[in-house]
Amino acid sequence: MSDELTTISRRKAFISISEELRLYLRHYGRLSELPALYRDLENFSGCYPLMDRSGKSTLWDTVVYERSYMKELWPKLTSIYSLLKTGDLQAVPHLYVERVDYCSFGNSKPFRIRIVNQYNDNYDHFYLKVGDASRIYGLELEHVLSPNRINYLVHEDTLIEEHIAGVPGDVFISDYFERPDVNPVRIAKEFVKFSERCFIRLLGDMRSYNYVVDMTPDFEEVQYRVRAIDFDQQSYEGRCRVYLPQFYKENLPVVSLCTRYINLATAQQYQQEERSLIARRFLSEKSRLRALFRAMKHHPAEPADKVAQLKHELGEHHKTAVFEECRSMGDLVEKHIEFVLGKLLGDPRHVPLPQPPG
Repeated sequence: MSDELTTISRRKAFISISEELRLYLRHYGRLSELPALYRDLENFSGCYPLMDRSGKSTLWDTVVYERSYMKELWPKLTSIYSLLKTGDLQAVPHLYVERVDYCSFGNSKPFRIRIVNQYNDNYDHFYLKVGDASRIYGLELEHVLSPNRINYLVHEDTLIEEHIAGVPGDVFISDYFERPDVNPVRIAKEFVKFSERCFIRLLGDMRSYNYVVDMTPDFEEVQYRVRAIDFDQQSYEGRCRVYLPQFYKENLPVVSLCTRYINLATAQQYQQEERSLIARRFLSEKSRLRALFRAMKHHPAEPADKVAQLKHELGEHHKTAVFEECRSMGDLVEKHIEFVLGKLLGDPRHVPLPQPPG
């Protein structure tokens, strides 16, 4: 596998939030006044590396603020957490900020805030990021089309996201794959479904550290669900394989597991099951999705060469010319969903052409 096939624009340009997108966010309860913005957290006076339990770097730094500034900022952060979780901006008195971490790696440069309950020492996290429109599109598509609900808020140029719990994909691959108590068939099945969800809605860069695995005990065994946690690369790149998780070298152990425990017919069955579920969500939220696609199409900011490349490569991948009239990534996402789901959406015009044998 060539790394060139999955090249990512690591420092992609931020796409501003258009007025149409803000109207969409307000209509669906995503827009809210916040007492602190991303730029307020940039005023730290120092930082030191955050290490994990084994002493290895986490790529996060814990930031330090002047005491007087911290006294002013902390109540604002607990109020934001309360708003995110309960819809009420009134801070809960027994919650406090234990620390603020900053990550300069990647595009969003997030701040991660740890909130602790002083009664029982239970903690939770949430994130402040720069409000990038393509990331918001990704969050919305995840919320509407996937089995996962996403909680986030937007104010001016600031994006607030709740923490998505789970074992990081790279840790799951290295520490869980060979455990005798895990069910490799169930793991492989979920990865097939996750890959299908990503490709249908064109979510890119699903390397192993950009998703988590949520494990839920069942009455006999454990159920697994793979969840994306990074939405920076929602329909931005021109390479088709960027949107296929199996083509990243970090996911090769996953590919090996899937080929070992699932045959082609079973994989196609799981893909079809996932398409049916996505089609049901699409049909139940059609007006919301059409409004989102309109916002994406009316404010295109992706490089034109990437749009041209992706519509060409999608056409080659599916052996069709239906993408030729697309002029933006919004066009491509909408058309790709309609094409792949085909008659499941009740429109036979978008049924994929049958592939030749072999």
